[in-house]
Amino acid sequence: MLPGKDDCLKKSLTEKEKLFCSYYAGFGDARGCAARAGYCISPAKSAEKLLARSDIRAEIERLEKERRPYSSQAEKGLYRLAFGSVTDALKLLLCEETMSAEEIEKLDLFNVSDIKRPKGGGMEIKFFDRLKALEKLATLGGGAENTESSFIRALSEGARLLSEEEDN
Repeated sequence: MLPGKDDCLKKSLTEKEKLFCSYYAGFGDARGCAARAGYCISPAKSAEKLLARSDIRAEIERLEKERRPYSSQAEKGLYRLAFGSVTDALKLLLCEETMSAEEIEKLDLFNVSDIKRPKGGGMEIKFFDRLKALEKLATLGGGAENTESSFIRALSEGARLLSEEEDN
């Protein structure tokens, strides 16, 4: 059997692409995952281009098989609450007067539970409780042994990512 065109052109994924795949396998939010992986200029377009590539899709599929499958969309949502970014909410808070409705529509405000405008002016943003999301994830994990190991892996991954962000 002759190798296909894709096989001849195959190159290994860059660290940035691997990071995107890892985030996407866990969160499923393409735009947010691209932004967290370092595609800052246009994360939505970058995510679209990445997901169109067969090598990226294959890596995501491989990573999803390695991980314990999500029992439900709710568990995936809890994972996003526990480890998701609040960057877009802060952008809204700092640039509220200069943002258009279209720009606001594109923001990822999944972790936001409440937005208020007090009478004195300004804006108040409340977030969902990350610790409660982590606790709920731990209880949904099934057996205690499996829950503990996946919980510790998730915490370790979060700590590693935070230290990488501080280094950059």
